[in-house]
Amino acid sequence: MTPDPHALFQLTGPLAILGWLSLAFAPLAPRLADAVAALVIPALLSVGYTALILVHWSTAPGGFDSLANVMALFTDPSIALAGWVHYLAFDLFVGAWITRTARAEGIPHLLVLPCLVPTFLFGPAGFLAFTALRAAFAARAQMTKVPA
Repeated sequence: MTPDPHALFQLTGPLAILGWLSLAFAPLAPRLADAVAALVIPALLSVGYTALILVHWSTAPGGFDSLANVMALFTDPSIALAGWVHYLAFDLFVGAWITRTARAEGIPHLLVLPCLVPTFLFGPAGFLAFTALRAAFAARAQMTKVPA
């Protein structure tokens, strides 16, 4: 018997939220945040994703060769769940990368938090926001360098 995709969906959101909360409070426990948000939770979600794909891919309608087929593919609840878990895992992984990179480059966490929100909600838009923040910090560092 295959687990109900709707029940599995109810488990994935809270799991991802734990990762995002660890990133929000990363300055308090950076190693824990790195382990939870960059490794443990994305790995658990990836196991779930892989299991869903292995069990349901061969019987799913559609494919990746046209927009119509992608739309048909996601009419299968188990494949739609796999797509959702894919988003959760990758967006969290990117959020963890953003947090680590900002820490390494000395970008204040309070400025990073507004980038994490769109990363959580809209993935690439948050990455773009952080890329702009990072570029602004790099430009600021260049402008404040004292000539030798």
